[in-house]
Amino acid sequence: MFRSFSVFNYRVWFIGALVSNVGAWMQATALSWVVLTELTDNDAAAMGITMALQFAPPLLLVSVTGWVADRFERRRLLMVTQGLLLLLGLAIGVLILSGAMTLWIMYGFALALGVVAAFDNPARQAFVSDLVARENASNAVALNAASFNGARMIGPAVAGVVIVAVGTGWVFFINAVTFLAMIAALVLIRADELIPRAKNIGASRLADGFRYVAGRPDLVVTFAMVFLVGAFGMNFPIFASTMALEFGQEADGYGLLSSILAIGSLAGALLAARRDRARIRVVIGGTLLFAAAAGVSALMPSYWTYAATLMFTGFAVVTMLTTANGYVQTTTDPALRGRVLALYMAILMGGTPIGAPIVGWVAAEFGPRMAILLGAGAALVAFGIGATWLIASGRLHRREATRFRLTIDETRPLAVVPVPADFSDEVAATTPVPLPRDERGELPRRTVAG
Repeated sequence: MFRSFSVFNYRVWFIGALVSNVGAWMQATALSWVVLTELTDNDAAAMGITMALQFAPPLLLVSVTGWVADRFERRRLLMVTQGLLLLLGLAIGVLILSGAMTLWIMYGFALALGVVAAFDNPARQAFVSDLVARENASNAVALNAASFNGARMIGPAVAGVVIVAVGTGWVFFINAVTFLAMIAALVLIRADELIPRAKNIGASRLADGFRYVAGRPDLVVTFAMVFLVGAFGMNFPIFASTMALEFGQEADGYGLLSSILAIGSLAGALLAARRDRARIRVVIGGTLLFAAAAGVSALMPSYWTYAATLMFTGFAVVTMLTTANGYVQTTTDPALRGRVLALYMAILMGGTPIGAPIVGWVAAEFGPRMAILLGAGAALVAFGIGATWLIASGRLHRREATRFRLTIDETRPLAVVPVPADFSDEVAATTPVPLPRDERGELPRRTVAG
């Protein structure tokens, strides 16, 4: 499970990323809380706008940021983005402590954070492949996910305590300090031990990814489910903060809810990593489980019963999204995998700027419980789309010999013949060429004339 730790560069990266992720979750918690309680009078709609401003740039700039991550040296690029995020955190903290922060200024900072993150996120994800050999890449990615969710268990709870003890402004200062750990890790990484990056001499056209997905109904259904859940069901800062206020809790109570949600998320990520294959049936089932868990959580009468249901909510949503990501990767033709994944991330992140303001408005006008039920309803619609396609596609079969008398056909990658613009030495070197075999399935013996 921890074989990537045998690589020095990955060990340094993991430690720096873990510290930075804790700070990032602290800042996310403080940002939501200061908008909700200090800059507005418990206005959940303002929180929705803040979230939309942070998540819109990665969607709008997806083609540019992906090109930048592939074009420039990623270690130096990350030093720049991490340094900018550090300065933005310091500036927010100074304005809050001096009493000069306003809602519109915070909107501006939210947009700036989103723009920098739009360049930082793809570079960080791609940089993992520069740290470890290809056979350890999946293990490194899984450990990154564990680091992210582990930090999610720590950061919000610590942020809540700090807010109650000394105020929200100091949380942004602490987050700025944690960026120093990531910058130090990038400096300590041995550049001569990084894995050489493959260069594609052909053009990478995003339109080819669109055409490929359009010809894969299973991917269209997966993208539709991910969009609905991401847009309306994953607005946890809005749900948790408004429910904490409804139960009479302060910032520490809100932070604890986020950490409890992360317990279920971490469990879902680890269980997903243990599966030998990502299956669309798990994506559909996880969507139904999320709808049920969210619906039940909206009915909970007390703070602690609501907190308990969040573990199931976190487990369901991470199971669904992790499996969907793995399904897209493992069933997509390798020649188009990068472009299809770019579309997947755009769909996932692009839903938030649309859904967050709507969910925030519903929470402000009708209460947080109705906002949660809206997310549960969207997940139920997503499940209906997936289940309907599963039945209509003919993949669901009735067989007496199986345990549940039902089986579902597996999806295999669809072969795509690269057009000349997509051809590269890497494709040619990694594409197997079938050799003719005799009637016994053996390769013909080579004969030498003479």
